[in-house]
Amino acid sequence: MSTVTVSPGAEATTTLTVRNDGDIVEAYTLEVVGDCAAWSTVEPARVSLYPGTSEVVTVRLAPPRSHEVRAGETPLGVRVLPAERPESVAVPEALVVVEPFHELRAQLEPRRRRGWLGARFQAAVQNKGNTPVDVALTGTQAGEELRLAFSPGQRRLEPGESADMRLRVRTRKPIWFGKPTTWPFEVEAAERAQPGSDGERPDGPETSDGEFVQLPVLPQWLLIVLAALLALVLAWLTLFRPAVKNTAEQAAAKAVQKERAGGGQQGADSTGGSGDPSGGQGPAANPSRSAGPGDSATGGPGSTTGAGGQQISETIDVQTGAGTENHGSYKVPRGKVFNATDIVVANFQGDEGVLTITLGNRTITTIALETFRNQDYHWVTPIQVPENATVKATVTCAKPGTPATGTQASKCHQVLNVSGTLKDLAP
Repeated sequence: MSTVTVSPGAEATTTLTVRNDGDIVEAYTLEVVGDCAAWSTVEPARVSLYPGTSEVVTVRLAPPRSHEVRAGETPLGVRVLPAERPESVAVPEALVVVEPFHELRAQLEPRRRRGWLGARFQAAVQNKGNTPVDVALTGTQAGEELRLAFSPGQRRLEPGESADMRLRVRTRKPIWFGKPTTWPFEVEAAERAQPGSDGERPDGPETSDGEFVQLPVLPQWLLIVLAALLALVLAWLTLFRPAVKNTAEQAAAKAVQKERAGGGQQGADSTGGSGDPSGGQGPAANPSRSAGPGDSATGGPGSTTGAGGQQISETIDVQTGAGTENHGSYKVPRGKVFNATDIVVANFQGDEGVLTITLGNRTITTIALETFRNQDYHWVTPIQVPENATVKATVTCAKPGTPATGTQASKCHQVLNVSGTLKDLAP
């Protein structure tokens, strides 16, 4: 047998001549031994020869395309065992050269993350070829919004070896308010064969897609709160503050008038009334005072428990595991009726699933969680919920979301605030 070169996944053959130099008919059993035995066969595996005759057998080599068959030289041995004279066993040898091949696998985990300014990913790389390679990871993005950095950026992998490389994704500027923005990017794992190696070359880099969802620093609900506070400040400066100031000035003017009137009366009493020709009946003796604005009777602010009932606001907090359903509720007390006017729902984690809101026996809405972060409902005509009935929020959690911390939550979490008036039932 001579040296044989074979490619993994292909087949190569060589021949071996078996000769009977004995003086009797002999049967020979042929078997491949050594590292090539698992993927080599002899045809035929048994021959019978008369004295002085020979036969050529074929040795077939079919190494699998696997990292377990290393590239390079591997010895090949065929054991020839005579049936009549087993002590005359022979093992002719040859050399098999397994050609190298390159195959790389790369996967990004997870493929999607959320965050304000950045997030961490992990790239799993495996060398499925049969020769050592140096693997380098690079990241590409269509624009210049992201910075991608790997640690480590390059790694040497033996055949069949796997390695995890960390990826840090950062944005170049924050989003202060508005909607979340999705930045897609690609991770490329390129391999370089060792210098001087022959055989199959890699077709190109292995790519894996990823997404970074950049969250706004100021959520939309905070902008609504700030706008409401600004409106209250403007209302105070333009309406309430002038009214309070005017009331205070009127009260001060009234006090001054009372003080002046009291001083004039004391002066008249000290003269005994003889200094006045009219007999003490002048203006100083009988001062007249017109009624100012401060003299009118004014009522205090209205109570929260007037004819319309008591204003209340209840919060319903629901936490649900993935793939399960849970609900929270507020029960109307006995002897009361609840007039609902406002409902605000917060899905601050960005969970996925279904939310159903019911007031008593009336279903108000059923909405998908992934379609909103904050949702509010208002009614000019209140919706009445009778005594012992409930305001219920039912959540079916499909997938917990990822809050602003960048770490996926273990449960879905919704908060519902319902406002209105609580009124006694008529006797």
